[in-house]
Formats: sequence, structure tokens, C-alpha cells
Amino acid sequence: MNRREFVASTAAAALTAAASPALARPGAQMSPTPPVAKKIPVTITQLGRTRTDDYQWMKDDNWQAVLRDPTLIKADVKEHLEAENAYREAMMASTLPLQEQMFQEMRGRIKEDDSSVPSPDGPWEYYVRYDTGDQHPLHCRRPRGGGAETVLLDANALAEGKAYSEVSAAGHSPDHTLFAYAEDAQGSEVHQIYVRDLVTGEVLPDPIQSANGNFTFSPCSQWIFWTNRNENGRPDKIFRRPSRGGETTLVYEEEDEGMFIGVERSSDDQFILIGIQNQETSEARYIPADAPTSEPRVLAERIVAQRYDADHWGDRWVIRTNADDAIDFKIVEAPTDAPDRDAWTDLVPHTPGRFIEGVALVKDFLARQERADANTRIVIRDRAGAEHEIAVDEPAYALSLAGASEFETTTMRYGYNSPSTPTSTYDYDLATQERTLRKVQEVPSGHDPADYVVERLNAPAEDGQLVPVTVLRRRTTPVDGSAPLLLYGYGSYGIPMAASFSTGRLSLVDRGWIYAIAHIRGGSDKGWGWFLDGRKFKKKNTFTDFTAAADHLISRNYTRAGNIVAQGGSAGGLLMGAVANMRPELWAGVIGQVPFVDVINTMSDTSLPLTPPEWPEWGNPLEDPEAYDYMMSYSPYDQVAPRAYPAILATGGLSDPRVTYWEPQKWVAKLRPATTSGNPVLLKINMEAGHGGASGRFDYLKEVAHDYAFAVWAIERGWERG
Repeated sequence: MNRREFVASTAAAALTAAASPALARPGAQMSPTPPVAKKIPVTITQLGRTRTDDYQWMKDDNWQAVLRDPTLIKADVKEHLEAENAYREAMMASTLPLQEQMFQEMRGRIKEDDSSVPSPDGPWEYYVRYDTGDQHPLHCRRPRGGGAETVLLDANALAEGKAYSEVSAAGHSPDHTLFAYAEDAQGSEVHQIYVRDLVTGEVLPDPIQSANGNFTFSPCSQWIFWTNRNENGRPDKIFRRPSRGGETTLVYEEEDEGMFIGVERSSDDQFILIGIQNQETSEARYIPADAPTSEPRVLAERIVAQRYDADHWGDRWVIRTNADDAIDFKIVEAPTDAPDRDAWTDLVPHTPGRFIEGVALVKDFLARQERADANTRIVIRDRAGAEHEIAVDEPAYALSLAGASEFETTTMRYGYNSPSTPTSTYDYDLATQERTLRKVQEVPSGHDPADYVVERLNAPAEDGQLVPVTVLRRRTTPVDGSAPLLLYGYGSYGIPMAASFSTGRLSLVDRGWIYAIAHIRGGSDKGWGWFLDGRKFKKKNTFTDFTAAADHLISRNYTRAGNIVAQGGSAGGLLMGAVANMRPELWAGVIGQVPFVDVINTMSDTSLPLTPPEWPEWGNPLEDPEAYDYMMSYSPYDQVAPRAYPAILATGGLSDPRVTYWEPQKWVAKLRPATTSGNPVLLKINMEAGHGGASGRFDYLKEVAHDYAFAVWAIERGWERG
């Protein structure tokens, strides 16, 4: 069957299935035929070990060019991806009404003509807003305290005529005469940076090319600094040029391809800071604001397996670090002219189990955000050392410290929400300890937090650790084992999963589902040690924590085995692949969003953007036999075997530089002939987007609705199978 015949047959099957639910059931006569991926075995020998990959041909040898121009993809790869998309659409045709219904529900919960709380800075206050029907925001300002609005950037006009457009960063110069923004027009995270003259309104010629989206103006506003993105998609250089255009100068080049770099200004605008880091090691360099063209100086030489980040507090450096075995980090200070480690003195000592996530500074106060037991709190400290806490008495919630856009202020901003409670934004007076409610997230279709129950469970892991699990359900949903449940997890890079509010997930919860978040190791939900206990040679803790969470939910009668859909994205997609292999009987369905599943091949390919920087996270299978063997023992793609797999949906983006499209494509190609259950294995590749999916706010909701409709479909298929 050729490509044209396949599309015609699957389209016909889709229409038939949509018209007749009986024909949409598994094994029905008109069920479409899945694509069969050709096998071209490639034998790879590495560290004396040999593996065979039947689907390596799916990786385009010219992938760097494809990221920048997806039309360059190889014809056979494109044909197979399009066939997979057509098959998935046909198989899920019966869910189209549900997808549309969920999308309309999700859209109805968004205030379409919304606006952020303005952030004051000097004579102006800056904000973003949406007009009704707009996919993208307007970046605006007005005189402080009120007055006529100026639109600095209409991202809708910028996106016009483009399949994808995302403004990843935007900001004004300190003198308020310029406005810069970084646009990714492919989803590949290759950005152009534009500068607009706010006096004339004109966009200046010669935009900055091949940037990674990170930039800052110098405190004097005369220069713009940015981070370059090289041909392999890695940030490798910091450049500088006059803000209104001119000759480009190399400021800093990082020789270690395993490090990420970025540039920003210090909170007090006394320095330009260059941050250099990977998952375990970091270094900072600084340039005095009164000499912005000078060479950057090292704040403290990097030490392997030691991290620090620095900011300047008017008359001293403030540094967050895990030095001296401070696993959950401490805060130290150092003189402005002597910031090396020898001069560090403790400002906030280390407390085990209290992870200091970040620090925000204004003239007379320091605020820090801490995390413990999968919840956050904010602690305020004045220069004399007196402290007080902003905390919330709920079982599961999220506080987020936004800080301040000015240094000469006593006001900081923070947000609060919980799985049942929309976000409230507060301005907090650090001196008087008074807070002012600036905004409550509006849910136009109506939402009453009292209709929902939020609970925090602790699931016993295999080694006795307690894994926090946040549960959201409607108050009327019974806890009798009958409810379908979606279990979400991530568990990598020390990134915690906040117990936060989402309007989208209500489309499941309001249908009688239970939504649960497993705060598993590999994240920092219970501190930095929680992260360290789920990385490298302890990575399997991440997977067994997740299955322990499922088992605990079953034992507590929230659901039953086979009535759970697991969901995770990126490194959370690795989790999905691992738990599908380990405990397939637990799941009715598994949703792997942009899943990192081809672990050995990816971590052995030094041309890929994230491979060298992530060896500290996963191990280096090119040089370390122990790392190779351990990674091979859990790599989802390599561990696919004949099993009764649940229904599986893998998603990806053709322009994704983080988890390249061929990972989910190869995974699906290997899973489909392996599964013994008869459950579908589906692939959805967005041919016009990257890692984050669609760029417009409504287009993104369609993707969420699609995935949730798959979850409902997977549960219903389970009922059909008995």
C-alpha cells in the first residue's frame, strides 16, 4: 500500500469509526492497520558491549539543519511520521467529540481578555495582556500609577503567517528607551533577538541571529549581551554589541561542552553576571557595571560536584551554595572586592531537609524560597538578621516568589495556589509584613474550591522512604476503588513538581477522575538529597517510587490496578517508558510526552545538544562500563520485550532539540510488534513545533485535550476488554 492509499484508507476508517462506536472497539472489522516500520539492523559495539538497533535510520543524519528548516527532513522519515499521525487520528476518531468538548471546557476556564499584574520600574509599569481571541500576548507599559498604554510588542502580529512563533524572553533597557525580545520561529529553540526603539517605535535593523533566547542590557543601557547557540544546539559563547546595533564582541567562551551558560544583571545593577553550570558543578563570572566592556572576572573557581550562584546586595555578594557538605544548600556572603571561597561566611546556615531553592534581593531585605516535604515557604530576612515566614496551612500547595523588578523598594511579589485553588498574586511589604491582594485568577466558567478535596499521602517506597503523593478529586467522587486515576510524575534534574492549580486537569476531575502527582526521587521535592537519591546509579529509585505511589493509591482504595493512566513528559517520558516495562499491569494507558526513551543511544551521541551536559545526571556510557550497564538495564527502548503493554501514546515535535523526534518514533516502532495485549500503540508528532508543543495558548489546549481524551479512551477500552 502506498502513502496515498494509506491516507485514504485510514481516513475512511476514521469516518466509519466516528459514525459507529461499535466499529471503534479493539478488534473491530474496520479498525485501521498500523504502519509497519522497516527494519535496517545496525550493530553498535561500545566498551566491549554490542547492541543492535533496527530503527536507527529514523534519525536524520542532517538533523541540525532539520531543526532550523523542518522541510529538509528525509523523505522516508517524513513519510513514516505522516503515516503514524494518520493512523493515530483514525484510531482516535471516536474521541473527536470528546476532544472538542474538553477543549471548549478548557478554553471556557480561561479569561481571554486577561492581564498580568503590572510590575513597577522607575517611571513605568510593565505587563502583558491578552485580547479576546488572541493566541499570543501583548507586551505593554503605561506610566506608573496609571495612564495611556503603549504596546511594546504584539506577539500576534509577529506570529502572523507562521506555523510556530514563541517569544521566549522579552525585556526593556534600564533607561526605558529600548525593548528587546527573542523569537523562536520553529520550535527548535534557535532564536532571533530584535530590539525596538521605544521613542520612534521602530524595530532596529540587523537582529541578533542564532541565539538561545537569553539576553540582558547592561545597567547603562548602552550594550546588549546575549548567549549564542552553536550548530549542535548548545550555548557556548556570550557576545556583546551596542544596544542599537554595531560591531559584535566575544565576551566569554566556555570550553567545556558539558556546561550551560547564561547572562543577566545583578539585582542591584552593579554587575553583569555570567552563570556557568551543569547538574553538579557551577561557576560565576562578573563584569562591573561601570566598566561593561571589561573582561569578566571569576567569582570563585569551579570545583567539580560543587554548585553556587551569586547575586549582589548593594555592599556585598550573596551566594547560595552546597559547599562544605551543605546538601540542601546554605547562603553565604562575601565582600564585593574579595568574593572567593576564602572570604565566604555563613549568612543562613545549612539545615538538612530544608532545601533553599532561590534568593531574591532588594535594598534592605533578602527573601528565600525553601522546599520541604513537597511544599514551599518563603522566608524574609532583614539586614540585621531578623527573619519571618510566609507560609500556608494546607496539606498541599505552591508558593512562588516573584521578587521585585526594582532594588530600591520594600515590596516583593509572590503567588499562592493549590490544586483546588486558583492563583492569588500578592504584593508583600517586607517592612510592615502587610500583604496586598493584587489579583485572583478568574475562571470564567465558574469554579468553587470547596467542591474539591486536596490530600497529601505518603507512599512507602521499596527501601522505606516515604514518597509524597498529592491527590485532587471532586468532593463527590467516591474513594471506593472505582474511580479512574491519572498519575503524573517527572523525577529528574532536581526539578520539583509543585502542588499547583491547573484549569486543564479539571476536565478529567469533573468527570469523576482522581488526579495525583507523585513527588518522586530525582526531583527536589523533599530536598536536594531527594534529587541525589534518584540520579545516576540510583536512577531506578525514580521508577520504583512511581510504582510505589500507584500501589499505595490502590491500597488506599483511590483506584484499582488497570484503572490508572500514567503521564509524564521529557525525562518524565523516560519514567513512563520504564514503568510500562516494569509494571505494565498497573496501567490502562501510558502517555509519554516528548519521551526521553532511547537512553543509551542518546547519551552516546556527543553531537546532540544535551548529551555532554547531562553525563553528570545519567552517566557517560562512552567511557564508563558501569554506567553503560546500569543505563542499559532501564533504558525503555532497549528494554522493550514481549509483554502485555497498556495502551500507549507517545508525542513529539519535529523541531525538538531536547528530545529529538526519532526517540518516540523509534519507541513506538519497537513497542508495536512487542505488545501482546492488543492495546494500541500510537504516535503523535507535531510537524510544526518543538519540545513545548504548540505555541498559541488555544492550540496548546487542543494538545492537552487530545491527551486527556486518550486517557479516557484508554480506560474505556479496558472496560470493553473486561
